[in-house]
Amino acid sequence: MLGLKYLQENQEEAIKALKIKNFDATEIISQIVSLDEKRKATQAQQDAAQAEMNSLSKEIGMLFKSGKAEEANAAKEKTGELKNSISELSTSQNSILAELNDLLLQIPNIPHPSVPAGKGEEENVIEKTIGEAPQLTPDAIPHWELAKKYNLIDFELGNKITGAGFPLYRGKGAILQRALINFFLDENRKAGYEEVIPPLVVNENSGYGTGQLPDKEGQMYHITEDNLYLIPTAEVPVTNIYRDVILKGEDFPVKNTAYSACFRREAGSYGKDVRGLNRLHQFDKVEIVQLQHPDKSYEALEGMVNHVESIIQKLELPYRLLRLCGGDTSFTAALTFDFEVFSAAQDKWLEVSSVSNFEAYQANRLKLRFKDKDMKKPQLAHTLNGSALALPRIVAALLENHQTPEGIKIPKALVPYTGFDIISE
Repeated sequence: MLGLKYLQENQEEAIKALKIKNFDATEIISQIVSLDEKRKATQAQQDAAQAEMNSLSKEIGMLFKSGKAEEANAAKEKTGELKNSISELSTSQNSILAELNDLLLQIPNIPHPSVPAGKGEEENVIEKTIGEAPQLTPDAIPHWELAKKYNLIDFELGNKITGAGFPLYRGKGAILQRALINFFLDENRKAGYEEVIPPLVVNENSGYGTGQLPDKEGQMYHITEDNLYLIPTAEVPVTNIYRDVILKGEDFPVKNTAYSACFRREAGSYGKDVRGLNRLHQFDKVEIVQLQHPDKSYEALEGMVNHVESIIQKLELPYRLLRLCGGDTSFTAALTFDFEVFSAAQDKWLEVSSVSNFEAYQANRLKLRFKDKDMKKPQLAHTLNGSALALPRIVAALLENHQTPEGIKIPKALVPYTGFDIISE
């Protein structure tokens, strides 16, 4: 979340910047500033009452020793009143702090100056487009039909077992899925990311730490009895490894990669946009996470974008890179680049990766800090993450773009992982 001091000292700047995200922060920032003034006044009253009680407590013994029992008893009565007052002020202070924290959690991250204005994905800026769409034969079919033809994915059986959006992979479809996961992890490890296997379920503190709560609460699967959440991305547990941690300056960069199943409630989309693998409730994804010194986080972001691009290139897919506009940039991100691959049989672009710099926004929630030798006190680190890569739409594009009359060809980089170079009947 944004720092209280920053909002106090930069009210107009914050309000103007957040308009890029189509968020009107005028009223909520005014409430925060007003509440903080109330907090300070309450704290001053509490401190004064405590100081007076401490002073009286010292006097009581002296009064008794001096034989001034009446004055001593009056002082004791006064200390009792002050004790009650301090307790009431403390309760009031806790209530103010809780309300203040709740308001701070509702404010999105400030967008980077390079984020373009815009209300939605239609206004994202295309940075570059690489590759040509393959020329498919007239009888080419979309991936959901290919999956059925070659017995790769059973959507109906997944629906029977669980419900819509929970596909079952089988045969060479399951092998392809596992091959992609291993390929992505290997590529990430080669780039210096340490592999971890995180829990698939997180507690409430972890959800708040990375910003999924309270913003995306309705999209997360909640285990109510235990108050736990199925993860929407490995970003959540991996970044929370470093919650309440103070790093050393020489620890940077901290780089982790993780494969996980991901769970999301997706609402509001119907028809062809949710056919097959286009939109799922459970899907596989390999994530990369970096912790960086604030002075180097944008250099790291560029490196992460280049890394993801190198993986997509090895999959032999046409792709494009987008800089997200304010209206499409997530609640927690300062700057995000999306990769989309072209799905030839559907004649559409499919998002397969988001790479973001959160600056100190998540770190402030996580209390993730670092301290150099010359620092008097710890400072907030910067956090970054990216999909490297999300599997469903990669699989959709691979099946559609690489289909031939003989079968579906496997990109050369994947053949050592699949053990076959074509999927045929």
